[in-house]
Amino acid sequence: MLRAVRSRAVVVPLRRPIVAGIGEFDRWPLVLVDVETSDGVVGSSYIAPYRAAAMPAIVAELRDLSDVWAGRPLAPADAFAEFGKDLNVVGIAGLSMITRSALDMALWDALAKSAGLPLVSLLGGTIGPLATYNSNGLWRHKVDTLAAEARELRDEGGFGAMKLRLGDPDLRKDLAAVEAVRDGVGTDVNVMVDFNQALGYGDAVRRCHELDERGLYWFEEPIAYDNVEGYARLAGKVRTPLQWGENFYGPRDLFTYLRGGAVPYAMADLMRIGGVSGWLQASGLAAAAGTQLSSHLYPEIAAHLLRVTPTAHWLEWVDWAHPVLEDPCLPVEGTVTPSNRPGIGVTWDEKAVRKYTVAT
Repeated sequence: MLRAVRSRAVVVPLRRPIVAGIGEFDRWPLVLVDVETSDGVVGSSYIAPYRAAAMPAIVAELRDLSDVWAGRPLAPADAFAEFGKDLNVVGIAGLSMITRSALDMALWDALAKSAGLPLVSLLGGTIGPLATYNSNGLWRHKVDTLAAEARELRDEGGFGAMKLRLGDPDLRKDLAAVEAVRDGVGTDVNVMVDFNQALGYGDAVRRCHELDERGLYWFEEPIAYDNVEGYARLAGKVRTPLQWGENFYGPRDLFTYLRGGAVPYAMADLMRIGGVSGWLQASGLAAAAGTQLSSHLYPEIAAHLLRVTPTAHWLEWVDWAHPVLEDPCLPVEGTVTPSNRPGIGVTWDEKAVRKYTVAT
């Protein structure tokens, strides 16, 4: 049974600052969650809400949901459904889904630890490597730094794929950025590009046409993620596949967009999709639609889930939580493999957690 829940807010330094359409960050906020069972098992997870100012509201909601499930069985699927009912009156997307996801992942970690199994094994899968791209750099900063940075990203884990952020108001700067990355790593490395919803539909048509012959792997979120009709029209105008990014709030939200049928790639963010429970539902929807599903952030947890995803595509690797992780997952020859320890494999470096903790 669930005995206690603890949540802590930390703000950690980023090895490479983020410069994108979503903003500029040199530090990264995380909410760490630990659930303890009556048997003394501790399950852990974390979420990254982008804005540090949002953490007090998330911590408060975590306390509320913890009270709801205190003294009840360690049953993540039941808890996920119950939390959805409890939060319906205030809305089930946004902070409600973020909080629900954080607890869900910690409960699944505790359940897998109680069973003495890695999460992937508990879910019926096997441990093995996953195709992974490096997403730790190539932001929208000075073009003259991109070639050297691309080489660093390739070499720090033997990567054959990486992500570049585009969407500058000046088309020429986007074209120069792509050329710089190719100068750095050549044509043998897959380059995904992410616009972070920076463009209007008309500009996206022009921009994607200009980039269409550059050998890029996908165009991620060139326009607002919820412009379903716009994506359908844009997909018919470009050759490079579109990637519907990470902004789906829950499996039903994903289903709404998959029904359009025009976008071959989708991406799930564990904080938004509903944690492990939400991911499992979403992966079934993606499989039914024939849509290849990639992960967004949270590589430690996503590695387990992609191994049981029928249309698993790419794992996104970032090291943004590493400052507070005792044993972070690391890439080997461009792949990431789920932890073989019971649970998810997330363990805190408590000294670092104390150093980076902030008040909520």
